[in-house]
Amino acid sequence: MKSLLFISFFSMMVLTSCNTEVKSTISNEKTNNDISFYTKDSILIKGQLIKTSLEASTILLFHQGGSNASAEYESIIPKLTKQGFNVLAIDQRVGGQIYGQFNKTIVDITTNDYGYCDAYPDLESALDFIISKGFTGKKIVWGSSYSASLAIQLAHKRANDIDAVLAFSPASGNQLKDCLPNPYFETLKVPMLLLRPKREAEFESVQEQLKLAQSFGHQTYVAEHGVHGSSMLVESRVSHDVSDNWNIVNAFITNYKN
Repeated sequence: MKSLLFISFFSMMVLTSCNTEVKSTISNEKTNNDISFYTKDSILIKGQLIKTSLEASTILLFHQGGSNASAEYESIIPKLTKQGFNVLAIDQRVGGQIYGQFNKTIVDITTNDYGYCDAYPDLESALDFIISKGFTGKKIVWGSSYSASLAIQLAHKRANDIDAVLAFSPASGNQLKDCLPNPYFETLKVPMLLLRPKREAEFESVQEQLKLAQSFGHQTYVAEHGVHGSSMLVESRVSHDVSDNWNIVNAFITNYKN
């Protein structure tokens, strides 16, 4: 019950195989960074791709529930591209308008009764999209809340294609009962950094999750000053300096630069 209350509380507060064929198109709606591609179940996913070079490492950014990539990662993307990373940030089929802007993927879905676990193909198809476009550098997947749980699953299933995973506040509870992250910790071969704000770490279920990750050799971090998900890296959302949080993230991702 605590884990269910946890995901509901924080969601409100911040208010399949390697050979999967990807049909991709380049969109010219706004900028040359706009991209779109289809998932294996024919959902048109929209996002943005900021390219440094095909040989550079690529970070794939996935947003939290009720959100969208452009708003959630608006101040984060420039910090990553400045370090020389390619960045692919997509709008998943489960999202909304938290932090402003809108989710470009869900506006085209007439009847959207998808749950969090149903968005897994969006993440896998994003990985396939990058591979299909000839990006040969290392791949880092980065998830926030529910997408952090799915990113861990992706890193587990596609370990040959992924070099590292960052999981910001990986969610659990009944809404994710079919895609819980914890069962993957033992067999996850990809290096993982699991991050939580201090107030989340007070929950018993989160304490257990952190200990479990540590027991299997994964890196964890509890931010003294932070909020749910990737927003712990955004000073205006935390209302405090977030340099320490960024230092941990940068130290981790620097290991996977080409």
